[in-house]
Amino acid sequence: MHTRNLALLAALAMAGGAVTAFAPTASAQVSLDISVGRPPPPPRFERPPPPRPGYVWAPGYWNWNGGSYVWVRGSWHRDRPGYIYYGPRWVHRGNRWVYHQPYWGRNPHWRGRRDYDRHGH
Repeated sequence: MHTRNLALLAALAMAGGAVTAFAPTASAQVSLDISVGRPPPPPRFERPPPPRPGYVWAPGYWNWNGGSYVWVRGSWHRDRPGYIYYGPRWVHRGNRWVYHQPYWGRNPHWRGRRDYDRHGH
């Protein structure tokens, strides 16, 4: 009985893999609001590295770990032609500070040219 269950699970897993292999790729974003009662510390200075073709440098930022702010170092992200990278930021709302996650937004000025910088100039 145990062997039959394992065989059935393996067949279902393989069938599911075959279905997803031909399914169109979908993407979804999950948004989680973080609200904190005290402001983040001033940003730390990080010397930006030299430009790297095909990538965008995202400066470091303060993240909230549930009890205190922690510094997240800057990092490289693969460039997305036609999009602008918007880094994470903290916004003051009333007596709270709300964290906004980084995202890629459509560049309204992009005309299919690859010589635009990350801000569409």
